[in-house]
Amino acid sequence: MADRIVNLARQLRNRQTDYEARLWQILRDRRFSNFKFVRQCPIGKYIVDFCCRQKKLIIELDGGQHYGDRNIKYDEERDKYLDARGYKLVRIANNELDKNIDRIKEAIYYALNDR
Repeated sequence: MADRIVNLARQLRNRQTDYEARLWQILRDRRFSNFKFVRQCPIGKYIVDFCCRQKKLIIELDGGQHYGDRNIKYDEERDKYLDARGYKLVRIANNELDKNIDRIKEAIYYALNDR
């Protein structure tokens, strides 16, 4: 199973969404407050969008598919799994990147410095 998750993470990195690419430009190469982030990071049986391992912070970009009943339940189970392993999650709706990038940066900054 681990090999399958790693291969899927590689595929996701190669097929990132426009929103993921925009946020990655902000987070990559220690550009954000000198914290190292990785993208499409396997954690157990899940793959998270962005992760700062040093601070155990996960940033998830949520498109419209996350708001259906089935996906809400899946996300809740996933969040509990990650929380039980000491990770803090910051969820960002894709459209928020269009509306207020400064607010998003501020939320990420405080989440990083709250740990």
